[in-house]
Amino acid sequence: MQQKEFLEIILPVKDKLFRLARRILVSTDEAEDAVQEVFLKLWKGKDNMEKYKNPEAFAMTMTKNYCLDRLKSKQASNLKIVHNNFHHTDNIERTVEGNEGVEMVLKLMETLPEKQRMIMQLRDVEQFEFAEISEMLEINETAIRVGLSRARKTIREQLIKQYNYGIS
Repeated sequence: MQQKEFLEIILPVKDKLFRLARRILVSTDEAEDAVQEVFLKLWKGKDNMEKYKNPEAFAMTMTKNYCLDRLKSKQASNLKIVHNNFHHTDNIERTVEGNEGVEMVLKLMETLPEKQRMIMQLRDVEQFEFAEISEMLEINETAIRVGLSRARKTIREQLIKQYNYGIS
């Protein structure tokens, strides 16, 4: 596989990889580093890329695994999974998301358990199909549907609680 072919396959998913990495690692800098590392690994394995049915799903899986490994590693001792250093300062994302309701949902997503957060990110934000998410996270589709349902229910309850706060 030549560089041009590689770039045609991988560059269109760069933003999705970054958003997933940032959702897991919380830090923008760490997410950028993670995507860089994944790109490097993908480039080194470019000759095997044609073996994969869905290179995008493979890249997402690699990103997820790299980020989770990063969180578990000793190097990650200064990283926090909790939402405290994550800010929506990215102008492009602000333009796309546009309103405070979406921002609030994204903020609330940070409070979800890791698996539910990843499932919701992949399904509701990145718009992947259940089969693709199943392949990426190596979980069966039923578990994904259950996780997504629980995540959405939690977010819904938190939003209702926030908006009805103080109203009798």
